[in-house]
Amino acid sequence: MQFIDQVKVYVKAGDGGRGCISFRREKYVPRGGPNGGDGGRGGNIVFRATRELNTLLDIKYQQQYMAERGEHGMGKDMHGKNGKDTVLPVPLGTLIKDYETGTVLADLTDEGQEFVAARGGRGGLGNTHFKTATRQAPRFAQPGEKGDERTLTLELKLLADVGLVGLPNAGKSTLISVVSAARPKIADYPFTTLVPNLGVVKYGDFKSFVIADIPGLIEGAHRGAGLGFQFLRHVERTSILLHLVDISEMSVEDPVENFEKINRELELYSPELMQKPLAVAGTKLDIKGNNERLDRLARYCKDNDYDFFPVCAITGEGIKELMGYLGKKVEEHKKN
Repeated sequence: MQFIDQVKVYVKAGDGGRGCISFRREKYVPRGGPNGGDGGRGGNIVFRATRELNTLLDIKYQQQYMAERGEHGMGKDMHGKNGKDTVLPVPLGTLIKDYETGTVLADLTDEGQEFVAARGGRGGLGNTHFKTATRQAPRFAQPGEKGDERTLTLELKLLADVGLVGLPNAGKSTLISVVSAARPKIADYPFTTLVPNLGVVKYGDFKSFVIADIPGLIEGAHRGAGLGFQFLRHVERTSILLHLVDISEMSVEDPVENFEKINRELELYSPELMQKPLAVAGTKLDIKGNNERLDRLARYCKDNDYDFFPVCAITGEGIKELMGYLGKKVEEHKKN
């Protein structure tokens, strides 16, 4: 399925129905008087969060939504039918913003949470409402009000507890495939991960957390290089970031330089990201060589107060300890 996480959409609520101008005309009732009914209310445009969706794909290909208008009032004091609301399901974690100002109007994070993005117009009053002792035959009624209309930006930020970041081929997809049921594409070339992947990690007794695999970052991402930068919004909600660094002898670059390079890109994207708890995992432990790269990264993490875990997703070495640590950090964050 194509992953869509940002769309522009135009919404128009239904107009209210107009009030009716009518008079009671019955045999043997010489002075019937006004009996025009009210118009119905226009339908609303409502966004509703659901966990059954994980992308904005459906809205991407239909970017205009209009609700039903209210029916006009009728004689015999009959009220026009209210317009039907148009309910648009969106994934959990959807931000709704005003397109012109960028103001956040709603943040839909809970199952069933709703936001009325455009309210239907009120129906007009029929002429029966305007009868007085001195005006017994009013020949006017109210028109229905126009429904709201606006242009919105929908932005999806996946709801995950742990966000995986790092260079391409650092082992993020392999790790998430081992610790969860997620099955991202894995290959020995950069940018095999083209969209974020979510996985549920079980640890301890009946405990779990959600982990997000973000497409790899490269130097210059803040200028548009690579793929991962456009998806970093999906780690903004996480409790903790796990930075994966390749410590294998197959990598020619210095692990500490790689770590600092990606941290600079994260800070350029959002300084708030660097305020989150950050742990480091040295990956591909099975081909670490003479330990030189492993020891260098471990010393750097110790000197800078980063929790460090050497792991190998293929053999499982260090994975249980790392997942237990992440689960504990997620629990602490939720308590706070």
